[in-house]
Amino acid sequence: MKPTGRLYRSPLLSRRSVLSGLAATGIASAIPTGIVQAAKPLHLRKLHSTGETIPAIGLGSFITLDVGSSLGQWRSRQQVVQAFLDEGGRMIDSSPMYGSSEKMIGRFLKRIANKQNLFATTKVWTPTKWRGIEQMKNSRRYWGVERFDLMQIHNLVDWETHMETLLAMKAKGQIRYIGVTTSHGRKHRTLEHVLKTQPIDFVQMTYNFLDSEVEQRLLPIAKERNLAVIINRPFQRGGLFDHFESKSLPSWASEIDCQNWAQFFLKFVISHPAVTCAIPATSRVDHLRENMNAGRGRLPDAKTRQRMIRYIESL
Repeated sequence: MKPTGRLYRSPLLSRRSVLSGLAATGIASAIPTGIVQAAKPLHLRKLHSTGETIPAIGLGSFITLDVGSSLGQWRSRQQVVQAFLDEGGRMIDSSPMYGSSEKMIGRFLKRIANKQNLFATTKVWTPTKWRGIEQMKNSRRYWGVERFDLMQIHNLVDWETHMETLLAMKAKGQIRYIGVTTSHGRKHRTLEHVLKTQPIDFVQMTYNFLDSEVEQRLLPIAKERNLAVIINRPFQRGGLFDHFESKSLPSWASEIDCQNWAQFFLKFVISHPAVTCAIPATSRVDHLRENMNAGRGRLPDAKTRQRMIRYIESL
C-alpha cells in the first residue's frame, strides 16, 4: 500500500498525538510503515550564511515539468508540485534551459495556496551581462515571485560576468542567495576555483552511487567553506533504477528506514556530511512521496554508508 500522507497533513491532529494514540491502542504496529514514516518530520539543514533551514529533499524540474501545452501532463505535474509543498518541501529548482518548466511552475503556483514556505531557486544560463539580466527578469515573471531565494550560474556559463551582477543584486535585496552549478562531472577544475575564491552561498553538483568523483575534492572544499550543497541527478537520471531496481534491497535497509530503492539512493546522498539538499525530479505523486520519505527517519552513519557502497558494488 502506498503512503497517503493523510495523517501527516491532518490539520486536527499533531504527529505526536496521532502516533501516541495509535501506540496506546496497539494499532501502530498494524498500519503500513509508509504511513507512520510520513508522520515523521523532514530532516532540516541549516544554511551557514544565515541560519535558515531547508528540508534535505527538494524538487528538481528538468524534463519532468517541461510539459508545454499537454493538458493531461499539466494536471499531473501540478499535483506533484502540490504534493511536494503539502509534504513540507521548500526548494523547487529550475532553469531557463529546462524548456517550459519555469512557466509551468508559475502556473502551478498561482493555483496552489500553501506556497508561503517556497524556496524559489533558478539559474541564469546565457552569455553577457545584459542577456543575463533580461533572462532573470523573465524567470521572475514566469514564476510570479517578487524575488528568488537562490539564483545560480548554470554550468558556470560566463560566470565571472554574472557573478558581478548577482553580487550587486544580492546587495540590493533582489535575491537572497548566490550559487553556481555543474552536472555530469563537467568543469570541476573551474568549479573548484570558484568555490575557493568567490563569496557564494550555494553550489550544485552531481553525486550518486555511480558518480562519486566529487567526494574527493569538491565536497570537502564546500564543507570547509560552509557552503550549502545541492545535489542534482541523485538517481543518475534514472540510471540507478536501470542498474539495480530488479535486485532486492538488503535486509538491513529497514535499519535506516528504507522501503524502496529511491529511498536507499537518496538517503545515501543526503547523509554525506557536506550535503544540504538533493533535488530529485519526478512526474508522479507516488514517487514524490517516496522521495520525500527519504528525508525522514533514520539516516546512515559513516559505517552504514560504507556498507551501502559495498552492497551496491556486489550487485
